[in-house]
Amino acid sequence: MKEVALLIFQKNPELGKVKTRLAATIGNEKALEIYHQLVDLTLKEAIKTQFEIFIFYSDFIPEQKPSALMSFGLQKGDDLGERMKNAFQEVLKFGYKKALIIGTDCPEIKAELVTEAAQILDGNDLVLGPAEDGGYYLLGMNSLQKEIFEQVAWSTESVLKQTLEKAERKGLKVSLLEMLNDIDTAEDLKKLIDKKPQYESIFRYHG
Repeated sequence: MKEVALLIFQKNPELGKVKTRLAATIGNEKALEIYHQLVDLTLKEAIKTQFEIFIFYSDFIPEQKPSALMSFGLQKGDDLGERMKNAFQEVLKFGYKKALIIGTDCPEIKAELVTEAAQILDGNDLVLGPAEDGGYYLLGMNSLQKEIFEQVAWSTESVLKQTLEKAERKGLKVSLLEMLNDIDTAEDLKKLIDKKPQYESIFRYHG
């Protein structure tokens, strides 16, 4: 049986279609540039884990792919929960003991943290990485738990709370990682750079 699958949900990087809340402040071109940097940071850390990587694109699978060592798919479903549930279902069918999913919005995700999440699943049903906006930046499970994806108010500050409530009702054992910040707005980016100035040169941002 294969050990760990790492799923990455990624929007296709198109001008005016990514980081729209950030673009409202800094413009579409700069927002797209920052999104490319976010994707690059995410993939570099993902590769370091040495887990098998599955990138699920939002709209289409590009001809130029980041690595021949990765697998590629499309997100399928009417909302984020259904898309994640379908992706987990698709990958777990291959026989992985554990599956983790991350997005490309959290530059503070490091390979060590993803590896820790996989190890946590040895003694837990779910592992979640809480985000400061009330959502989560990582979700991991060792078997498909469909209920945690259903009837959740996605893209709201109650996503993590609702997920934990569903897990508790089902009697699942859950562990939480450290809280990190997703980059959705110029304020998020400024907060990150104030906390960790090294990111200013990475994103070439002076806000």
